[in-house]
Amino acid sequence: MRLGIPVGARQSGAVEEVIVGIDLGTTHSAVGVVDSGFPILLANEDGRRVIPSAVWFGASGEVEVGEKALRRRGVTPVVTSVKRLMGRRSGEVDDFPLPLDEGDGLRVLGRTPEEVSAEILKELKRVASWRLDREVHKAVITVPAYFNDAQRSATKKAGELAGLEVVRILNEPTAAALAYGLERLGESSRAAVYDLGGGTFDLSVLEMRDGVFEVLSTCGDTRLGGDDLDRALLDWVVGKSGAEFSDPMMRERALTEAERVKRQLSDREVESFRLPFAGEAGGVECEVTRGDLERLAKPLIERSIACCRRALADADLRKEDLDAVVLVGGSTRIPAVRAAVAEFFGREPDLSQHPDEAIALGAAIQAGVLSGAMRKVVLLDVTPLSLGIETFGGLMNVLIPRNSTIPTKAGEMFTNAVAGQRSMSIRVLQGEREMARDNWKLGDFAVEFEPAEKGRARVGVQFSIDENGILQVLARDTATGKDVVVEIRDAAVDVEDEKVEAMVSESIEHAFDDMAERVFTEARLKAEELLPAVASVLDQGAGLVDETEAASIRAAEAEVRAAIEEQDANRLKAAVEVLDKATEGVAAKLVERAMEEALARRMEE
Repeated sequence: MRLGIPVGARQSGAVEEVIVGIDLGTTHSAVGVVDSGFPILLANEDGRRVIPSAVWFGASGEVEVGEKALRRRGVTPVVTSVKRLMGRRSGEVDDFPLPLDEGDGLRVLGRTPEEVSAEILKELKRVASWRLDREVHKAVITVPAYFNDAQRSATKKAGELAGLEVVRILNEPTAAALAYGLERLGESSRAAVYDLGGGTFDLSVLEMRDGVFEVLSTCGDTRLGGDDLDRALLDWVVGKSGAEFSDPMMRERALTEAERVKRQLSDREVESFRLPFAGEAGGVECEVTRGDLERLAKPLIERSIACCRRALADADLRKEDLDAVVLVGGSTRIPAVRAAVAEFFGREPDLSQHPDEAIALGAAIQAGVLSGAMRKVVLLDVTPLSLGIETFGGLMNVLIPRNSTIPTKAGEMFTNAVAGQRSMSIRVLQGEREMARDNWKLGDFAVEFEPAEKGRARVGVQFSIDENGILQVLARDTATGKDVVVEIRDAAVDVEDEKVEAMVSESIEHAFDDMAERVFTEARLKAEELLPAVASVLDQGAGLVDETEAASIRAAEAEVRAAIEEQDANRLKAAVEVLDKATEGVAAKLVERAMEEALARRMEE
């Protein structure tokens, strides 16, 4: 990401429209706007700038959001953490607080995740319209950096259901970087933004010079946050007390109490987990120490530190190269998190940003730029994983590499692999592995063309990623100019989101094996083209090849076949090169003879 930081002054002339910035969080949400050149968050009637991401639906169609909804939790179902359902499909979600209907798409209390999120956005839209004394219609909404296309599209749809035009989907660590950078104009520094919220984690490394900074890398996990620690704490309490919370309403009450205990232990050494009228004994009471919580949090924190390590490697930086480590997200209040971050980076983290407000402030800054309330900022994010297509032999052909700045586009020309082929299947992939089967399929479609000899039909494929991170694929038959355009919006990846991080780890772990298989596959494909050609050369080259040369060609041919049989990549690659070189002389003689014969026929005519 490259951007110029605004100087805090409104442009001359009237601002024609208001665009608000919204942090649609797993646990809390907020809305902000640029006023008189400065980003501010807008408070509701109770003076709260940050509201719980909670929604209650009444039997008669009533809807309550935020604190009002939370007050009903434990008595009647209240939807929380709905962000974890956005863009997900049946079988991809487990341990959600409320029962899920997994029939025709995920639903909770009979409503889609987009419909539930839309109620939160409606409330934020109402607050903004009331505070600004004018109707708000446009918004910038933030999402975790590792949200895939389906999750981003679901967020955009939720905004539309709320009556908002979503003018930009902005990555959360990018928004936090904007909020951080606004206060440090003119400085030259590198910083890591560590964002641990209620449901997601992101780490971004950025470099800032004279008010312009660039995101060098980003790494994250969309299934890592405070909610996971709440569940781990509740499971620990169940194991210690023997209580069971199989009833969904009682489990929701228990998770609420676990969250309260977790928060209290940020300031206290000991806190009691109390849940009256629960279990066979009529209630549950269990003492929890900060040490207990830290032991439960350790594996979750280690997952975040693994992301930090990978982001630094991607940015080609050492920990010592950083000037600051900025913490944002409510879960960074946990002392064990701060201690782990300080230990890993070798410095005390920067706590200058409000954990719950930084992302919304960054979204407000970007909204102000788009509306003209602030001077222009050029904002480019990065792609978290490589994008490409499957090519002949099952290879992954990367068109847009990982950590490319967006918006971006890239293309390549492909030909038919088989004579008489009438169509080409375009299989869109995301991932870091060399073989197509080891990456994630985002979608596929076919491009038809007139039958042609092998290598004659030509299809151009172009990938284009817009500023919201949504991928569009264009395939064109160059002979007819006919285009096929597919927008990858609803193709959720068929794996858990935390495996995005695992994808990068696996690509490193299997790098040598993957590359060996790719080298072997490419050499085998070349050999399969070369072997029939060699047989043809020997048949047609009678009188042009002496015994010594023919023996050399046959020996090289035998070595190629043996290498294929042994599946030895390096041996096959070398053997193909030897065979190719051994046939160069006779191939050149055949061309010369063909030209002489053609010239002779022309003279006879």
